Amino acid sequence: MRFDVLTLFPEIFSGYMGQSLLKLAIDRGLVDLQLHNIRDWATGKHNQVDDRPFGGGPGMLLMAPPVVECVEAVQQTTPREGQQGAGRLLMLTPQGRRFDQRLAEDLSQSGRLLLLCGRYEGFDQRIVDLLNPEEISVGDFVLNGGEVAAMVIIDAVVRLIPGVLGDEHSSVEDSFSRGNRMLEHAQYTRPREYRGLEVPEVLLSGNHPEIAAWREQNRIEKTSQRRADLLGGSPPIAE
Repeated sequence: MRFDVLTLFPEIFSGYMGQSLLKLAIDRGLVDLQLHNIRDWATGKHNQVDDRPFGGGPGMLLMAPPVVECVEAVQQTTPREGQQGAGRLLMLTPQGRRFDQRLAEDLSQSGRLLLLCGRYEGFDQRIVDLLNPEEISVGDFVLNGGEVAAMVIIDAVVRLIPGVLGDEHSSVEDSFSRGNRMLEHAQYTRPREYRGLEVPEVLLSGNHPEIAAWREQNRIEKTSQRRADLLGGSPPIAE
């Protein structure tokens, strides 16, 4: 699968690309992650990419010409064998659709994703009007830029690509995932006792039907307490 990240700060991704499962996936050819500096499509003496908003207001906006031309150029690049055409264009913005596991599962089937990272006070509206991106938000909060949001999406999608995880079943049973739309059950490992807290006896019994029943009940209880909205109840109230 190919990811194209369009950003003013590609250097932010250097450490991220060199760590953990993503690095292994890249090394094994399962993931192709390309970085593109929007400033390379800017013009003028200072390669300007932002300007003050018409009508006044705080901060600066990303200008339409360098962003639109960057996206169009990247869309036209020839993907490697097995990668899909121009791909899906995702604009990272607080105004977008809320990112969740179902969307991650959908995106993992796409073959190629272009992630457009905003900065400053956001995008000139004509970028949206001309490119018609899928606007995605990772939560109801504001970040300094879209780069961290892009990493969140890449991280969530990469682990769903066949061959990336050591155990393919783990991504099915994770919280919110297609095999378990609730929260994941509690888990334990050695030692059996620590500071007076013991592993539930049923998990040591070797009785797999009883273990499965305990885990299912634990999932329901945990989800009911923390995220009742996943069971059709009311969402938790923020304090």
